[in-house]
Amino acid sequence: MAINDLSQFSFVQERVRLLPYAFVKQKQVLPVAESNGMLLLATLREDDIEVLEEVRYVTGKEIQGIAVSKAALDQAIAHCYQPKENKAPEVSTTIPFAEQKNREGEYDLLDPQDDALSVRMVNAILLEAIQQKASDVHFEPFEHGLSVRYRIDGVLQKRDAPPREYQAQIISRIKVLARLDVAEHRLPQDGRIKLRVGEKEIDFRVSTIPVVYGERVTLRILDKTDLQLGFEQLGMQKNQERTFVSWLKCSEGMILVTGPTGSGKTTTLYSALSSIANSATNVMTIEDPVEYKLQNIAQMGVQPKIPLTFAIGLRAILRQDPDVIMIGEIRDRETAEIAIQAALTGHLVLSTLHTNDAASAIVRLVDMGIEPYLLSSTLIGVVAQRLVRKNCPHCKASYSPSDQELKELGLDRSALIDGVLYRSPGCAICFHTGYKGRSGIYEIMPFVQELKQQLLKSPDAWEMEKVARSCGIPSLREEGAAFVLQGGTSTSEILRMTRKI
Repeated sequence: MAINDLSQFSFVQERVRLLPYAFVKQKQVLPVAESNGMLLLATLREDDIEVLEEVRYVTGKEIQGIAVSKAALDQAIAHCYQPKENKAPEVSTTIPFAEQKNREGEYDLLDPQDDALSVRMVNAILLEAIQQKASDVHFEPFEHGLSVRYRIDGVLQKRDAPPREYQAQIISRIKVLARLDVAEHRLPQDGRIKLRVGEKEIDFRVSTIPVVYGERVTLRILDKTDLQLGFEQLGMQKNQERTFVSWLKCSEGMILVTGPTGSGKTTTLYSALSSIANSATNVMTIEDPVEYKLQNIAQMGVQPKIPLTFAIGLRAILRQDPDVIMIGEIRDRETAEIAIQAALTGHLVLSTLHTNDAASAIVRLVDMGIEPYLLSSTLIGVVAQRLVRKNCPHCKASYSPSDQELKELGLDRSALIDGVLYRSPGCAICFHTGYKGRSGIYEIMPFVQELKQQLLKSPDAWEMEKVARSCGIPSLREEGAAFVLQGGTSTSEILRMTRKI
């Protein structure tokens, strides 16, 4: 007689999860209790020896099966695997992975029907990461097992870890998909995985490094269907958009976008290029790597092994009669010098730098060896940006801020709307983080005459910051404070992402 209610078993009550969700859904089993080293396993067929043996192998415990109804089993699984605090629900592998191969066979197949448990674990992890719009997945081996973390909205969040005994198989599976050397454990390796998940085309950039307890793997997720171009989607204010668009109308000169890794610089440049690309304009880029393919734009990827570097590729682009050139990043003096010469000879050049603020980008180029007088002749303006997490709209609530909080933001209480600010305590929808989604904040710094004079006088970042503020150019902290006033994010998020000038 099949049992019709599992709610009284201890594992169900305490929501103990010994097996991955993908496994229990496919095999239709659930550990429900343990006594004297014997694991009680709810199953539709208590005489299914193959399943019982597989669970014994995974858990390392002796197994006793009990027959239950499908309705009772499904209800118990749903209860056990629903979200806990600070954790997301695990996902099944029912979303189809479709095979899509080009001439080079660049697309692979993740088969949800594969019998290997490690394959299903990798499928479930990647699917969950895609569904939760994670930008990165980290597989980190430690002494007691494999840790899995997702970077969601710029912050790492820990997820349920697979069993320790599957660590090597999971890492090997990822290396096979990325066409890396499975036998090489001593050296770092880089690769790519291209997949179709349902209707989506997803790229994964894979990086492995040897660490003390094994190999650490990081996957950068590039969802080509999720790219949102346009200044409104980026979060630019109307006055900032007008200024930036006016720069793009220049026929020559250089525009720089600066910020740390993951701050959305490439997306800003892609939006700029998409707004000016047409049949009358020759737009060309050199990137490392080409992350998204854009229409009406010639894109070239850096390949150092050939060697095809930024400098070599940029020289070749200049022989292609371009109107607008985008350089993925200015990393060295040679690339910077070619970019400056291109801006001096009738080209509009857009590029990125890794600096903390707009003024530091100018000083960085001087440190590379660019003469200040050349910069003053070519630089149109600099954009410094950050991506800040937005308050979760489902649990956002108003509160009265303290004087100290307002002081740190540089706000006066009279500037508050109805005397309140907003923050989110956290709910199940935002996984108890208080945030859902991200938006950009921007420091738009036109290279005005006062800044040119200061550059020629002394290329000092601190002095240039003071000149920019005296010219009425808001800092990133000030732009962030304006976003807080609008209820878009919290004070703590702006203080975390910006520094006080």
